[in-house]
Amino acid sequence: MSSDKAELAPPAASAQADVEEEEKKEELVPVTAVAMKLLDMRLKPSGAILASCIGEYTKEKAQEVVVAKAAGVLELYEIHASEDGSVTLKLSQRLETHCILRGLVNVRLTGEKRDLVAVSSDAGALSIVDFTKTTEPNVVVFGKTGCRRATPGQYLCADPKGRAVMVSAVEKRKLVYVLNHATGTTTIASPLEAHRSRSITYATCGVDNGYENPIFACLELQYPEEDADTPNQNKQLAYYELDLGLNHVSRKWATNVHSTGCCLAALPGGQDGPGGIIVGMEDGVSYHHPDLKQPMICAIPRRALDAKNRGILVTQLTVHRQKKSKFFCLAQSEVGDVYKLSLEVKDSKVVTGIQVALLDTLPTATALNVSKRGMLFVASEFGDHGLYQFERIDLPDAPTNKSEQTSVTSMDQWNTSMAVGTAATFTPTMLRNLRKVHSLDNPTPTTGVLVGELAGNEVSPQIYTLAGRGPTSSLRILRHGASVTELAVSELPGIPGNIFTIAHDEGEENAGLSKYIVVSFADATLVLSVGDTVEEVGQESRFKTDAPTLACSSLRGNGGLCQIYPDGLRQIKAGQLRNWECPGLKRVEYSSANPSQALLALAGGEVIYFELDNLTGDLNEMFTKDMGADVCSLDVGTIPSGKSRSLFAAIGCRDQTVKIVSLEPGKFLTQKSSTALKSRPHSVKLQYPDNEQDDIVLMIGLDDGSCLRATVDPVTGAIGASPTRRFLGARPVSVSRIPLEGRSAMLLLSSRPWISRLDPASGKHIMAPLSYAPLDHGCIFSSQAVREGVVATAGKTLRIISVDTAGIEGGEDEAFNTNRVPLRYTPRQMTLLSTSSADQAQQRKVVLAVVESDYNDFGHEAKNSMGFDPTGGQDSKKKDAKKGDDDAMDVDSDDEEAANEAKNEEAEEESDDEDEKAARATPIRGPVPPEPGHWGSCIRLLDPSDSCRTLDCIEMGRNEAALCCTSVRFHTRGGESLLAVGTVTGMTMNPLKQASSHVILYRVVNGDRLQLLHRTTIDDGPVMALAHFQGRLLVGIGKMLRLYEMGKRQLLRKCELRGLPTFVKTLQTAGDRAYFGDLMRSLHLIRYEPGANRLVLVASDPSPRPIVSQELLDWNTVAVGDKFGNVCILRLPRGADTATIDLTGQRALWDSSRDNSIPKLELLCQYYVGEVVTSMTRSSLVAGGAESLIYVTATGRIGALVPFTSRDDVEFFSQLEGYLRSDAPRPTGRDPQAYRSYYAPVMHVIDGDLCSAFNSLSHEKQSAIAEKLDRTVGEIMKKLEDTRNALL
Repeated sequence: MSSDKAELAPPAASAQADVEEEEKKEELVPVTAVAMKLLDMRLKPSGAILASCIGEYTKEKAQEVVVAKAAGVLELYEIHASEDGSVTLKLSQRLETHCILRGLVNVRLTGEKRDLVAVSSDAGALSIVDFTKTTEPNVVVFGKTGCRRATPGQYLCADPKGRAVMVSAVEKRKLVYVLNHATGTTTIASPLEAHRSRSITYATCGVDNGYENPIFACLELQYPEEDADTPNQNKQLAYYELDLGLNHVSRKWATNVHSTGCCLAALPGGQDGPGGIIVGMEDGVSYHHPDLKQPMICAIPRRALDAKNRGILVTQLTVHRQKKSKFFCLAQSEVGDVYKLSLEVKDSKVVTGIQVALLDTLPTATALNVSKRGMLFVASEFGDHGLYQFERIDLPDAPTNKSEQTSVTSMDQWNTSMAVGTAATFTPTMLRNLRKVHSLDNPTPTTGVLVGELAGNEVSPQIYTLAGRGPTSSLRILRHGASVTELAVSELPGIPGNIFTIAHDEGEENAGLSKYIVVSFADATLVLSVGDTVEEVGQESRFKTDAPTLACSSLRGNGGLCQIYPDGLRQIKAGQLRNWECPGLKRVEYSSANPSQALLALAGGEVIYFELDNLTGDLNEMFTKDMGADVCSLDVGTIPSGKSRSLFAAIGCRDQTVKIVSLEPGKFLTQKSSTALKSRPHSVKLQYPDNEQDDIVLMIGLDDGSCLRATVDPVTGAIGASPTRRFLGARPVSVSRIPLEGRSAMLLLSSRPWISRLDPASGKHIMAPLSYAPLDHGCIFSSQAVREGVVATAGKTLRIISVDTAGIEGGEDEAFNTNRVPLRYTPRQMTLLSTSSADQAQQRKVVLAVVESDYNDFGHEAKNSMGFDPTGGQDSKKKDAKKGDDDAMDVDSDDEEAANEAKNEEAEEESDDEDEKAARATPIRGPVPPEPGHWGSCIRLLDPSDSCRTLDCIEMGRNEAALCCTSVRFHTRGGESLLAVGTVTGMTMNPLKQASSHVILYRVVNGDRLQLLHRTTIDDGPVMALAHFQGRLLVGIGKMLRLYEMGKRQLLRKCELRGLPTFVKTLQTAGDRAYFGDLMRSLHLIRYEPGANRLVLVASDPSPRPIVSQELLDWNTVAVGDKFGNVCILRLPRGADTATIDLTGQRALWDSSRDNSIPKLELLCQYYVGEVVTSMTRSSLVAGGAESLIYVTATGRIGALVPFTSRDDVEFFSQLEGYLRSDAPRPTGRDPQAYRSYYAPVMHVIDGDLCSAFNSLSHEKQSAIAEKLDRTVGEIMKKLEDTRNALL
């Protein structure tokens, strides 16, 4: 009956009921968030090196270093020696593998003169990489993907004769591959198993035994079965022999080693040495050989200030072969001390003793590589990687230990107390036997990032990062662009309108160098002569100085000079003047000149062309033409090598067009092509290529602050169809030609200066800004002291600068130059505070506060009381030198010239001393405390507007460590910005406990000093997160959140939220909401209810992510990074905020007992970066540009997640990425999509690194992909470039 009634119900009533029911459903069911699409772009690559090896990879007798970096990058560096004697590391090749690299080893096949590289990774495959071949490497798959303990790949070693390679897992499995070399190709045979059950491998290396069967040494430990009662086994050094005849691997020999043994190195064997293995262990090294009945042990020298009860572990070993069967070994300890190991050998076969001598103190390294020419490459674990030169290797005066001093019958007898009794002691100093010649940037670990224009006088924002650990800690200020060296600055009598330089003629002594600097003002011209000094020239130059100069140039042969001014043209030849006046009342508005030609634009659009007569040396008028529109810019171009004239000229008109006209005889000013623009051309320049086969480059600077780069056909003069446009700044762009490294380049001036140049290696045009103040005008400058410089004007100043091309060599990475501020301890967190200075009370000032702390370290005062010198004696030398100067005899200063010469010599000596000091400097770790729980910490206040100068530094005492900080404005304090710091005292990591915790409040006095207000004791756990919240302070304490108000003597509790999952790690606030990341249980969102004075949980993430960093994107969206290297975007569903759950017990118990009672955050995006994202911020890298999510990783990578703004871009990049997943090279066999989906499937994020691989593909593959995308190859490259340019 009920169904019948329902059928008989009126249609209107039924429809009304359906509508009401649907509305109820909409109120109850949250609306799914709209998907977000992001593009991951790498701005700065990772600096951490996981492994490295040195050899000859591309040519014979070359010195090259291969490094395996984080995020799966293989890089090849050449040790390049310049003509001036300087040695640098130059990047030759970069190989993206899209995997986690695990092992790297040199392989030189029998009979070859070049080296190959064997690579193991998480792809479950072995790769043999040849850097001279463009084809994909030889890849052999042996196991599952991923870093598994039973999948080989963690350890990799090779036979010294290049006959076989062993790949080992952490547990049980070992595989040996035989390498064959036939017909010019390398083949890998089927794997031979060398498994051993219940064994853990710690290290492997190839044993040198000449051309006998290959042997591999393994440091391993066999653990007992779970139910067995057998005692624990000793750690052993085992030999595995590959029988080439039987094609079988067997365990040949084993001996017990010390339980702390962790690294191996093989000595030369066969005809070259005694063979055997050196084992690095705690407090010493041991030598093992099958023919040796008892191993030899030698202690390492110890630091005088180290604790006697604490052992020092040897972590790195390397052996370097010299000529005539000579060799030596280098060992490094965990604190950075490097030792030279010399072996006493009898009859070139039997080792009779070991001698360990201190070489120097270097940063702790992941690898030590010695080249054949006396260079040591140190791949630092923390801090910059260094290339060092050996100054001496014989160390007669160094602290030395000998194996004769140690008498033990078994390895179990060796302990720290025995080592301390026999070890020589020393105090670490600056470098004495090594000299640093070059360094590679390595900001590992990077713990924080901040983006903003804090310098106060720059256009683009700076990137502030916290980097380094211990003595290598620093605050790094990164600016996008190349660094600039300011050589000279002088005042001018007014604001100039333009600047030019005139070079010496080819026949003169200083041909090619600048002879005059011509500065044009509104009604005058200033001529400066360039010599040893720059001096003003009067009427001697014969220039017309009572009128502005529009253009000038030296003329070929005996043509002299030419000057173009508003009333005409003046030629100065052999001291005689030859003038050309404008016809009628017309005036010259724009002009351009080169050594053979001149082009003048008169009012009304009339253009007059002049050309030099090579016979008479006169500059004659050749042709006149009306362009049909007013001219606003023009360029006659330069004269190509081997030519007598420029064949084309570019003319920009006010009708927003640029025309290319011919300058060939008989075709003067004939239009060849034109292009329409969206803005008026402010400046045009033609740049002829260094290679005659390339096209001419037309660079146009527009009034709207953008530039346009197009190609011009060198034969027909046709302008290319797809010009590249880039926005440079808010001012019209001025273009001029300058040389860089002997090649042509362009200087573009807008709100900031830019450089455009052609990369000869890749053939791509590179544009990078200069990290310098805005310039008004600029041109080329060359002198004996500065071969490639720029003379420019800024306001009323004349400046001479030089451009450092270190960051703009080419490649996909952006150019950043870095300024560093050294710190005392590892930086943990930073925050900005707004305050006012004492001198200008009304002027607001922004200061930067940084908290620093180091675990297992003494404080600054404790180190000073112990007599520790972190500079290694450099400060004491400086003091002694200063004291010597003070004690010097006073002399009469009648001879001023002699005094000035003495001052100049002293200045040069000081400069040399600074260079020598930098080459000898090395980071030195402080004394190691005898027991855990010791901390060194401080709070530092910096001024960003003054190059981050330290204003105040407060040292924390009593093992107290500052871990977090924030800026807070209490309503009870009138909104004054205070610094809140969370500290722990006596904290230990295992087990995790602390003696006490505090929240300390400071106020900034006079903008340059911290004043303590009070400290509040926290009893419920360590304080790891702080945030300002509605005029109060929200504190994350262990498993709770607590809200504090400020009191007179301490902070006052207002409310708290207990029962949180594990640990509050990150904390942010917005409005009445707080967003906190849990150490193991992902992100949670809470809300404060002021009426009930309580914190209630709004939503949480159902996935258990171990949060490391987070950034609030909007009111409902948060980006998080976890400790596995994933980045996720989470969003609160619409309507979920209404169903909040109170965990304090004030609501019904069953409301919070259900699993689905708390609304869940939705996952919008997910992406595996490959490195742990330690900090992120939402910001724009260009003033007025769109915001992106800027992130930094633990290994120093800086990247950006850029949101897409159009559906066309999403489709283009999605399709391009899809095609590249199959067409891009796979050096290790790893699938790019599987790599980006390491822990969870990638979601709505495009891999920018994979998309940029399109530029490195062969032309055939590029054309095939372009055809699938229905675009041209040039359009795809332009799209990729424009996308990157939009970010920067």
